[in-house]
Parts: sequence; C-alpha cells; structure tokens
Amino acid sequence: MPIPTIEWIGDADGRARIVEQTLLPGELKFVDLATIEEVWDAIKRLAIRGAPAIGVAAAFGVVLGLKGSRAASPAQFDADVRRAADYLASSRPTAVNLFWALERMRRCAAAVRALPLREARQALLEEARTILAEDRRICRALGEVGAPLVPDGHSVLTHCNAGGLATADYGTALAVLFRARELGRTFRVFVDETRPLLQGARLTAWELQQAGIPATLICDSAAGLVMRDRDVRAIFVGADRIARNGDAANKIGTYSVSVLARAHGIPFYVVAPASTFDLSLADGSAIPIEERDPREVTAGFGRRTAPEGIDVFNPAFDVTPSSHIAAIVTEKGLIEQPDAARVRAVLLG
Repeated sequence: MPIPTIEWIGDADGRARIVEQTLLPGELKFVDLATIEEVWDAIKRLAIRGAPAIGVAAAFGVVLGLKGSRAASPAQFDADVRRAADYLASSRPTAVNLFWALERMRRCAAAVRALPLREARQALLEEARTILAEDRRICRALGEVGAPLVPDGHSVLTHCNAGGLATADYGTALAVLFRARELGRTFRVFVDETRPLLQGARLTAWELQQAGIPATLICDSAAGLVMRDRDVRAIFVGADRIARNGDAANKIGTYSVSVLARAHGIPFYVVAPASTFDLSLADGSAIPIEERDPREVTAGFGRRTAPEGIDVFNPAFDVTPSSHIAAIVTEKGLIEQPDAARVRAVLLG
C-alpha cells in the first residue's frame, strides 16, 4: 500500500497529518497540521504538493479554519468559511484542484449553515474526508485506464512527481506505471531530476524504488539523448491545470519534454483527474503561472551556485499545448488527440 500522503486524525477538533516532503528522500517524517496557517504554509513551501494532494489539504484546511469559530448565526458561519477559503486560495495560484476543493467546501458550508456550529463543522470534515476518499478511487481508476499505454519490454520517461506523494493514494502518472507493473508488464522508467527543486530525483525516484520498478535518474538536459538512444516508447506526466482545449500546465520543463517527444515521434501522455480541468479557460494562455523565490535557482538547498545580483526567472510551471499530447488519461476515459470537443465529450458526455 502507498504511504498515506495526507490523512485526518480525530474529529472536527482534530488535525491533518502529512508526509513532510521537503525532507525526502533522506528522511520519511510525518507532521501534524493543527491550524489553517500551518496548512497554508505546508502548501506554500511544498511540504505537501501535487494538485490532487493540495486539494485535499485545502479541504482539511477549511475544517481547521473553523476550529476556533464562535459563529452564532448562519451569516457569521458564512463569513468564517469565506475567510478560511480565501486565505487558503492565496497559497498557490496554478493548481486548479486547490480552488475546486475550496468551492466544494463552500457549497457544503452553504448546505449546512443553519445547523448548530459543531454539527456544521463535522459536516465540513465529512466533506473533506469524502474528497480524500474520492481521490483514492480516482487514482486507481487512472491506473486502470492508462496501464494499457505502457509499452511492455521497453522504457518510458516521466518528469516531476505524479505518484502517491502528489495525491491521496496511488498517484496520477505513476498510477499508470504502478498498475502496469501489477499486471505483469516489464519496463524501465527514466526519471528527469526536475530542476530546480528536484522533485524527480527526491520523490519520483524514491517512489519507484519503493515499488521495485527499475528506474534510472537523469539530468533534465539528458532527456533528448535518452529518447533517441534508450528505447523510450512513451512519456507520462501529471498536470496541475488543464484548459478546455486540452492545453496542460505541469512542472516547469514539461513543455520542453513534449517538444523533444514530438521530435522523436514518442507519444506524450498527460494523466490527471477530471477535477484538474478548468473548463472556464479556453486555452492554456489563460492559466496563471506561479513564479517562485529566485533563491531556489541561485542557492538551491542552501548552497549558492550563481553570482550575487544575477537576474532570475523562476516559473514553477509551463504549459504544454494540446497538439503535443497524444492523449489525456482521466478516470472517465481516454481523451485521444485532445481538443475542446473531445474534452467535452469525455468529461461531460
């Protein structure tokens, strides 16, 4: 069974427990988050990361935000929920699952606002637990849908981390690989280290090792060479937001991988739940892209590797156009050669 990335301990006065991902792979440590501020901080500094896991964390964060509520009327309860949700929404801008989960919690709050405060808070906790349970089921479904795409006896490549550490259970892109392995397929995974924060090296390589799947870590800049010379037959990545035409935002460097895959005739697959789609956006040009602290590039992990005063551009994500994507794997089915019509047909049909 996967390590529980996030879970809830206790009743509505309880706490969230997460894997402190900034310490991996050197140390596996669980930390408890007892306040909404601790959840916000954990999301912001990537102690918990990956779009589905961020959504679950945000849902639990709303519950924690109501911990000290003294709301004596539905209007006061509404104000407390709105304050908590707005605060959590400010943590990171790109992963749409964060906003999707917060909207679910707002709808739940609206439905229970007339209940006694303790009962209303318990209802919010049950909704957050439902979001977590749904994500677990969806991870398994993604694995089932995508496993047939894994080339038996060959190699695949992945970028960033889209495994159990990015979700509530099994992963998105890595769920496909885990399920393919369970079905008896043999393959090797080339793992981009994923600069500047090395989610591939620190997290994906670790998860694949734990699962017993042969993996080879490579520098991001080696991806083209590996595609050409190391029998790579498919690319699998996750996503943080997908526009209605199929353009997909994922960790910085994903777009470059898609260009290389296109040049080498290798199918490029995006694996993501339906909750990662933002159908309000016509295409990827409207997806907000988070820019992070320049020190992640100039002094990553505390050691300076660039001159003082150098200008830095540090986007956390980029957008891969749908024209580069062979298919999007969702729990509702495969969206092949994605465009607005095909996305709508699978998600809403």
